[in-house]
Parts: sequence; structure tokens; C-alpha cells
Amino acid sequence: MRLGIVVNPDAGLGGKLGFKGSDGRAEEARAAGAEDRAGPRMHQCLSHLLALATSSLNRSGVTLDLLVWEGRMGSTWLPSLETDAPFTVEVLGTTPDSTSPEDTTKLVQELVKAGAEALVYAGGDGTTRDIVKALEAMGDDAQKTALIGVPGGVKMHSGCFATTPKAAAEVVLSFALGDLRTAITEVMDLDETVYAKGEWKVRMYGEAWTPSSPRFMQGAKEQVERVSEEDTIEGLAHHVATLLADEPDLMVVWGSGGTLRRMGEHLNQELTLLGIDVQHGDTVHNDLNEHGLLEVISAHVDENGQRPVLLLLSPMGGQGFLIGRGNLQLSPAVLRLIGHGNILGVATPSKLIGLEAVRIDTGDDDLDAEFQAKRFIKILQGFRTTRLIRVADV
Repeated sequence: MRLGIVVNPDAGLGGKLGFKGSDGRAEEARAAGAEDRAGPRMHQCLSHLLALATSSLNRSGVTLDLLVWEGRMGSTWLPSLETDAPFTVEVLGTTPDSTSPEDTTKLVQELVKAGAEALVYAGGDGTTRDIVKALEAMGDDAQKTALIGVPGGVKMHSGCFATTPKAAAEVVLSFALGDLRTAITEVMDLDETVYAKGEWKVRMYGEAWTPSSPRFMQGAKEQVERVSEEDTIEGLAHHVATLLADEPDLMVVWGSGGTLRRMGEHLNQELTLLGIDVQHGDTVHNDLNEHGLLEVISAHVDENGQRPVLLLLSPMGGQGFLIGRGNLQLSPAVLRLIGHGNILGVATPSKLIGLEAVRIDTGDDDLDAEFQAKRFIKILQGFRTTRLIRVADV
């Protein structure tokens, strides 16, 4: 199979810094110390794909012909290849010194013209939109090129993404072996115009073909909250209020999303829609990045971990991600400081419909394994009403 590789080297740069996306802010993010995210995630995917392709799982002995550009949009992130590796590499061009959406368009069109049967790309929703737009410009046949997204951005609402980089590798091999068929999925992204007015809304920007794998592909983001659930939201907020009343020294770390923001309104707290806020007593720290979270929480949690802290997270509707989508400020270092025993999921009944498991993608394999070893996580679904939800193993 001829496989096109696309990396947006600027995707995800602003995640730990608290940016809501990296579009147009790559230089600012790098100046602030941001490290590559999309490229290393592609390397993780391709390294796992190489391991799979050299194992007994590659029952047909398929060889993958990787089509790339030299540099940060491609070859930089390839694993080391032995002479007998089931990969071949064909270089079609070179990554420019600075990259733009136009370069993504050019690369995608070159890959398709070179016979790519599927595109594996690392980025976020903005990258997905650029790729789909490039394929649309090439006509109907190009639009049916299978897309497999390696989650490497800040926002990933589209259904083209695998749940993790390793899951993307599983999808690629299964697709190459003919075990998966393609299906149409939605290309989603945050409506930046509406968000600028203080509202959160995800809209559909197009459609794409992607291998159908409910286990390994995340599906498209859904907005499932209803006005009729306002009483439930109030009950959730009242539950948090009782926790604060029972333990005045409790530090609450508020995750992102509409559910938690509406809970905050009932507690007279103006929380950040897509950011991470920390509340301790009468003090609220709004929209903290990774550094800010580490600083504030470290000052609270003593060396014996005796001072209480609680991280509230709401799973993403339709996808079930609790960590790793839209909250990259919660880095592995922050999560370890908080402790996974101090995490409480929060979900309304409509979000829990069909939610058999929550997904965790911290970016750290060892930490992901710790969450999976717990097997379950507690979800608050009403006033003093919780249930245990399984942690997905991919």
C-alpha cells in the first residue's frame, strides 16, 4: 500500500500554553518555549506501525510504501529502518523553512498524484480542514482518499482521528490488510466567530472518508446537552458546593467545557470556556497554562499530599475523551501532581447515553497505563449521585 505522510509541524504547539489553537500563533508558542507535539506523535505512530508490520499480525506480509517530504512535514519523524523493514520511503519534495496551510495543500495534492491510497496525518482540526479542502479541489476520486488522523493538535473534534497515535497505527495496518472499509465521517471544528463572543459551538465544515473502526477511531464530536438539563447542572454544582463547604481548604481544578462552565455560573464563578481554572477559597486563577497550573497546585499540595485537591473533568460528547482533547494544559506533570485518585468526571445524563467507557490520552504511555490499570473512573451525574465508568484500553 502507498501511504502518504503529512505532518503539520506547528499543530498542538499552544496546548500546554493554554492557547485554544495554534493557527497563526506558532512563532509566539515557540518563543514561549513550546515543544513539537504533532511530529513526535507521528513518530510514535509510525514506530508502532513498524512493530506491527514486522509481527505475526501482518499475516499477508504487506509492505507499506511511505510517500513523504523531506524535513519536518515528513521524513524527520520516520523511525529508523533496517534493510529488511516492510517499509519503503519515497521522497517527493522538501519542507520549506516556514510552513503554512498552502504547504499542506501542496503536499497533499502531490501525495495523491503520486498514488497515495491513504493519508496518515498528524495535526488538529485545522489541519483536517486544510487536507479536506485540498482533496475537494482535486475532484471526486481524490475526495475518497482514506484519511487517518494522528491526534497532534489542540482541538480534535473531527471523526477522522484515531484515539491515540498507537491506535492510528492499528488502523493503518488493518486497512492495509483489507480488514477495514472506509466510511464517511464529519469534519468538525470550533466556530471561532461564535467563540469570540464567549460561546462554545462546534460546526461541521465538510466530510471525509476514513477507515471505520469504532474501537480505534474516535468519532465526531457531538453537542448533546439540552436546556431541559439545567436542573441537573444545578444539582452538579450543588454537589461541588457541599464539597467546598465540608472541606474549606479544598482546591478545585476546573476543566474545560460547557457543562463545567454552567456549573460555575451556579456557584457565582466565571469560568473559562476552553481553559483550565483553579479555585481555592475566594481566589480563582483563570485560564492557566501548564506552567501556571504547576505553580499554583505545587504551592497548595504539601510534600505528603495531605492538602486536598480535586480535578473536575467533563467527557467530550460523542467521543468520551476525559483527557487529551482540548485540555493539553493538563500535562503528564500536572496530572501526576494532582494524582489520578483526585479526578472526578462530571457528566449530564444525555452525555452518559451510549458512553460505555472514557478515553485517556495524556501523551505519556506510562501514565496512560496507570489510568487503564485503575479500570474505572468515578463520574458525577447528579447531586451526590455517581457511577463508575470503564477506562478504555486504547
